[in-house]
Amino acid sequence: MKLSQQEVERIATLARLKLTEEEKNRYSQELSKIFDYMDKLQALDTAAVEPTSQVTGLTNVMREDVVEEFDNVGGLLAVSPQSQNGFFQVPKILENK
Repeated sequence: MKLSQQEVERIATLARLKLTEEEKNRYSQELSKIFDYMDKLQALDTAAVEPTSQVTGLTNVMREDVVEEFDNVGGLLAVSPQSQNGFFQVPKILENK
């Protein structure tokens, strides 16, 4: 499937990317190759293949969450860029309107 430069521009617009003409040409070629490969994969007969969610056999190892007191708050605050009254001080990012 050959992707046109206009289609690449549309994808870039949806992704809010600004691409140069060189990038548009390159991505048009690269994405076309990816779609061609996907077409080859679609042609494979997988009717006899059992679906899998992962292939390594690994499972998640979970542990119980435990709340613990942190006893070096002063040391942590001492190495922070700014602190005040026992709290981290960070730049304001939201404005009250």
